[in-house]
Amino acid sequence: MEKRSPIQRSLAANPVEFGQPTQRVALVVQYVGSQLHGWQWQPNARTVQGELEQALAAVVGYPIRVSGAGRTDTGVHAAAQVAHFDAPAFIPAHRWADVLNGRLPQDILVRASVRVGESWHAQFSAQWRRYRYTLYTGSCPNLFVRPFVWHYHHHDLDQGRIQAALDTLVGYHDMTAFHRARSGKPHSWVDLQEALCQRRGDFLTVELQAKGFLYGMVRLIMGLVVKVGQGEMSPASFHQLWQERQRERVKYSAPAQGLCLLRVGYHPSPFPRDLWFDAQPQFYLGTVAA
Repeated sequence: MEKRSPIQRSLAANPVEFGQPTQRVALVVQYVGSQLHGWQWQPNARTVQGELEQALAAVVGYPIRVSGAGRTDTGVHAAAQVAHFDAPAFIPAHRWADVLNGRLPQDILVRASVRVGESWHAQFSAQWRRYRYTLYTGSCPNLFVRPFVWHYHHHDLDQGRIQAALDTLVGYHDMTAFHRARSGKPHSWVDLQEALCQRRGDFLTVELQAKGFLYGMVRLIMGLVVKVGQGEMSPASFHQLWQERQRERVKYSAPAQGLCLLRVGYHPSPFPRDLWFDAQPQFYLGTVAA
């Protein structure tokens, strides 16, 4: 029989039933998605939500539901995913980060935990989500960046052409061309707030920010804009393709490992800026003087 502490035994049911005080706790969560089957709980697979809920249950002695700001797919990383849960108040909110990190696997880390109001919600209180996709364009493979990039070295990629294509996406548009069948949204309209392409040496990054994204949308966009970057498609043709909702022409989804949920925005944010704003280090490989 599993041994439980007196506190765990006393809270074996929902603490509200026993008049125990509760609190809502918000988390900033990082994870390397390589060996994870995404965010959402699945019965026979490792997921971020599943690991967090298992760790919480081990502490308090009963199931606790964790809600996330968004559902990342299998293999996708997160630098500052946000989640919340309701728990008994015998552990101060700021201590939950250490408590959970002591029970979580090595590929999941809680950077911060804070108390929020009862009406605050990781998903519904969020104003926007920002993703970063990283391509490594160097000809020589590199083991130390491979888990986090798409090694795309067969063609040169023109940053200006990619930016011109991305600029057409900014605004409130029907993104049927990037709407995968498994998306849970009943429509394809997305308000894309910002799209930015940057180069750092052999690394090209694309950052997209919107209030919400369609399932798999960023990877479908990336699978297409590399064609623009290599000159196979013009920015104008890219614009025409998605504007005319030509879903049948969007056939390739970029690899999951290049994608990272960079941050989630709240007004005001419950977390200090240095803990969530730019928590994914950017790679750079350049010439180093001997």
